[in-house]
Amino acid sequence: MKTHARTTLFLLVFSHLVAVRCFFVAASRRHYSFRSSVLGMTETIVEESSTVDTQENKIKKKQTDENNPRLTGLALQLDEGTRKSHSVAQNSAFVTGFFKGLSTKESYRNLMTSLYFVYQVMEQDAFDRTQCPYVRAMDDPELRRSTALEQDMDYFYGSDWKNVGNIRPSSATQAYVARVQQVTQNEPYLLVAHQYTRYSGDLFGGQMMGGMAQRSLNLEPGKGVAFYQFPNIFNTNEFIAQWYTRFAQWYTRLNALELTDEQKGAIVDEANLVFDLNIGILQELDGSPFSAIWTMTVNSIKARLGF
Repeated sequence: MKTHARTTLFLLVFSHLVAVRCFFVAASRRHYSFRSSVLGMTETIVEESSTVDTQENKIKKKQTDENNPRLTGLALQLDEGTRKSHSVAQNSAFVTGFFKGLSTKESYRNLMTSLYFVYQVMEQDAFDRTQCPYVRAMDDPELRRSTALEQDMDYFYGSDWKNVGNIRPSSATQAYVARVQQVTQNEPYLLVAHQYTRYSGDLFGGQMMGGMAQRSLNLEPGKGVAFYQFPNIFNTNEFIAQWYTRFAQWYTRLNALELTDEQKGAIVDEANLVFDLNIGILQELDGSPFSAIWTMTVNSIKARLGF
């Protein structure tokens, strides 16, 4: 029985590592955006399982695509603009950095700390104070992450961490914060790109990322992962669809302001810059991505086998 259990465990570990390798290959070859890089493995599995498609399903898919707000307006422009511009090296750096952040509790804590400083300046300094109607229109309370990040900071540093005063943003975090402050001051409409890139990535990948953190770091149930949880959003897909619909409405309003093509392109360029700024934060983290993948895989399989 013990030999059989060990053999089963080995085979499951091997299959999971193959799946993870597919994830790295998919993320680097297919030029995914910030959101899509995290979900590359899931999307690949779904696509490969849908090889047989009846004529009726094709018609339904076409009708769905025609009504999909992601395929129109500024939402489409941002999706395509960010996906096409990311190099293989950029996507590989994102994926590697993400798993480095899951390698140790200290590394993950440092990631949450960087995100705390980013979201503080983004939400409380930029979004709360800007008078830009497009930024304010897309500022949903359900998406805000500052309060959730404070909960994670409480968990890792203790409830008195704000009064200690020795927690400082890293160099890459300071660069990210400085950029948010710069566009808030000079070109606040570019904050649209920050909302799009950060919130869509958080919402699309949040449940997956939170689960990975729990498994790789053996965190207490529900602790240290508040950032990735959206308790007030009961149907993620429905919320995202509504959010993109509002995004499409944005595009009409932006056109009404007679924005130049250069200004429209600037929003896409800013979204790509946000991607690079995020990679900078991830590259600062210490730890081995392969160690995180191994620990996460073994813990997941042990849980499935009841070990």
